[in-house]
Amino acid sequence: MFLGVDGGGTKTAFCLLRADGSVAAEATTASSYYFTDGIDLVSRVLKEGIDAVCATAAITPADIGFAFFGIPTYGEVSGDVAVLDAAPRELLGHDRYRVDNDMVCGWSGSLGAADGINVISGTGSMTYGERAGCGLRVGGWGELFGDEGSAYWVAIRGLQAFSRMSDGRQPAGALLEVLRDRLELSADLDLVDVVLNRWQGDRGRIAAVSQLVHAAADRGDEAAREILADAGRELALLVEVTRRRLGYGPDEEVPVSYSGGTFGAPQVLDAFRRHLHTLHDRYDLRQPMYSPVIGAALYAARQAGNPLGAEALDRLRTTPTATAA
Repeated sequence: MFLGVDGGGTKTAFCLLRADGSVAAEATTASSYYFTDGIDLVSRVLKEGIDAVCATAAITPADIGFAFFGIPTYGEVSGDVAVLDAAPRELLGHDRYRVDNDMVCGWSGSLGAADGINVISGTGSMTYGERAGCGLRVGGWGELFGDEGSAYWVAIRGLQAFSRMSDGRQPAGALLEVLRDRLELSADLDLVDVVLNRWQGDRGRIAAVSQLVHAAADRGDEAAREILADAGRELALLVEVTRRRLGYGPDEEVPVSYSGGTFGAPQVLDAFRRHLHTLHDRYDLRQPMYSPVIGAALYAARQAGNPLGAEALDRLRTTPTATAA
């Protein structure tokens, strides 16, 4: 049995996968993004999820053949890597696991752990690609000066547009009314109180404002539409840089897929698709095969030297939750 863990900025997903492609148990816990609350958060979140899936499957952690933990920000602070690498050992009671960045979960799930490039746009954004045994990450520099095209980036652009519209520095659009209504603002300046005081600048809550930008775009707000189109272009640029750095030739076909909630907005996906094909005419854009947490479990099986066979993978494709974003 293989455990896959897909950490993220808003939640952490767990999946126990049998070798025959059937799902034994699933669970969801809080975010494992620890930059705000400290690195001890990771062990607490992992323990809760491991306990939950083991209870559902009526097993102990010792029964897990191999586990893969995709942790957000892994590798971004060199001094934390050893702590994160060691965190699952006490919880599992064995060393049959590997820890890496959650980008690997998105890639493995979207492309079935095959060569190609996956672009992730959830709370943050980045790409991860593999070609001929070489893996490469591009992007993922964090919300303060990176993560272009992510939900957080879209949200901040939306909040900026709201302030400009309210002041009269930008033509008013549907975004004004959407934020006033959904955030229950008595006055426009209450937005400062909501974001900075009530939310305390919380990364996940700010990123969720991207959904309000999507809603405004659906109502015809030109500024919101432009923000989402820009997000698609930024994500396409991440893929193009990854392609070049992985050494794909000009005539080589490049499998590309995507993961993360931002792609749930048709405007973002359409802009991404359009711009991608202006950058390279041999991109093969594919819908994600499996969810990132399933990808984590598939990667665990591969790390154990027991990758799932074709029949098991086919069975997994029929599991409703396996292909959910």
